[in-house]
Amino acid sequence: MTLLAKKRNGSSLPGLVDNFFNMDRFFSPSVFNFDGDLLDLDRALVVPSANITESEKEYTIEMAVPGMQKKDFDIEVKDGVLTISAEKEEEMKEDKKNYHRREFSYQSFNRSFALPDNLNSEKIDAKYENGILRLALPKKMVSAAKPAQHIKVG
Repeated sequence: MTLLAKKRNGSSLPGLVDNFFNMDRFFSPSVFNFDGDLLDLDRALVVPSANITESEKEYTIEMAVPGMQKKDFDIEVKDGVLTISAEKEEEMKEDKKNYHRREFSYQSFNRSFALPDNLNSEKIDAKYENGILRLALPKKMVSAAKPAQHIKVG
C-alpha cells in the first residue's frame, strides 16, 4: 500500500498561535538558537502516522488518534483507494455573573491509501478502541496459476 495524499490538520492556526506565544521559547537558552523556526510548522500540522503490516491473510492499518469517538470517523473505499478521515468540533460555554467564556476546538485529518489488487474490499473491518483506530483488510484467496499446457500438432 502506498500513501496517495494527506491533508493538513484543521487545527493548524491555533497551533501556530500557541507556538508563537509559548513563553518557554522566549525565556530559555533556545531563544538564541537560530537553527529552528520561530513557528514550528512540523508540530502545528499534524496528520496521524499509520502503521501498516501484512500477514498471510490480511493487511492491518493502525493509527493513533486519541480524543476522537467512533462517530467522528468516515472510512470509504472508492476506485481502489481507501480514505480515512475524521472531524471533530467542540464548543465549551461558561456563563457566570461577571464573565462569559466560550472556547471552540476543531480537529480533522484525511489519509488516503492505494489498495493492492489482492484485497477483498467488501470485508474491511474497522475498530476504534483506547485512541487507536485499527483496520483489518483481508486478502482475496488467489488460486495458484495453472502451469502452461502444451498442445501437440498432429
